[in-house]
Amino acid sequence: MFKIFIVEDDTGLVNLLKEYLHKFGYITQSVHDFETVRDQFESYDPHLVLLDINLPKYDGYYWCRQFRSLSTCPIIFISARDGKMDQVMALENGADDYITKPFDYEIAMAKIKSQLRRAYGSYAVAQNERVLSVAGLTLDVERLSLSLEHTQTEISHTEAKILDELMKKPEQIVSRDRLLEKIWDDQAFVDDNTLNVYITRVRKKLAALGIEDGLQTVRGRGYRLVPNWRDEA
Repeated sequence: MFKIFIVEDDTGLVNLLKEYLHKFGYITQSVHDFETVRDQFESYDPHLVLLDINLPKYDGYYWCRQFRSLSTCPIIFISARDGKMDQVMALENGADDYITKPFDYEIAMAKIKSQLRRAYGSYAVAQNERVLSVAGLTLDVERLSLSLEHTQTEISHTEAKILDELMKKPEQIVSRDRLLEKIWDDQAFVDDNTLNVYITRVRKKLAALGIEDGLQTVRGRGYRLVPNWRDEA
């Protein structure tokens, strides 16, 4: 039975969400004290989080980062903010999807089911596959870390998704569309420059490990990870 954690200060919406989720057999818990959100999350250990942006004390971006430091469970923002940057910031802070208010409950349920299926169902990656290694470069998707020999750097949730796709196919070209599909379910608010920003950040993380030209751009086609650093060892 899947447990859903609702971080929302609108009690009316919370009650409607609970009622709808219970119809589909999900167990729910909502925040009762916004001073102890992290503790409640740890204690409940949910399978998925529904999270608003505008909250008492700290905003949803802050809590998303807190949750990501503890878990890789799916996080879906539900917010009245419909700006492109609000949605990009949510993803950058570790979210998996974004739903704008007012929303259709059937669409919301479809997105929840999709995320649960990816994380725990038929599309889920086996636990022993969550650590990838290419020529000594190791990506720990669960712990959001990237290391080479004795040097390690922390990475964001989005950077991990990009590296995950590239490291599964070393020396093969991964298209921009594939990376966008991997990172975002709904690409409507994502422009080409957004992916460019994330690719630049990935390159900086690789450079921190001493890898300068490992991530190559193939003009008009996409990107590929070339493990040329092993030749320098």
